[in-house]
Amino acid sequence: MITDIEGVRVGHWTDRVGHTGCTVILCPDGSVAAADVRGGAPGALGTEALQPGTLIPGAHAFVLTGGSAFGLAAANGVLRWLDERGIGFETGIARVPIVAGAVLFDLGVGDPGARPTAESGYAACEIFTAPSYRSAPAMRETLGAPTTVNRPVTAAEVDAPAPVPKTAVAR
Repeated sequence: MITDIEGVRVGHWTDRVGHTGCTVILCPDGSVAAADVRGGAPGALGTEALQPGTLIPGAHAFVLTGGSAFGLAAANGVLRWLDERGIGFETGIARVPIVAGAVLFDLGVGDPGARPTAESGYAACEIFTAPSYRSAPAMRETLGAPTTVNRPVTAAEVDAPAPVPKTAVAR
């Protein structure tokens, strides 16, 4: 598990009714990070700062979120949580937390209006301080961003035709 790496902590916020969520990975100070963003319609935040040759050596946190691009709002809660604790890249003027993130398009899985928010990202960070975090049985369930990826699929969904995006033209 990623939490077996010393200093790495993971927190989740899950909306089981809306079938969405977010996962936050908090990296220990001095971690080096990089990102490779691919795909036909990637949704990412802050990954440009992690490219080779940039001033930023790594990220303080990563956010993996549902809600498509709307879910990137969860990163604002992570930024606030880190800032309140004085965690960030020292610019000489202020410490700026470096948070990178990526989204899952899960709007067609549950409630399309259910999206992770800044409060969701902040709540995911709060789990970092839970004393029984690593041993909590709930942490082995499908939580956070993977809520939509690993959720049980009903027989009706297996037999249903794939939804056609509103922007697509059916011929």
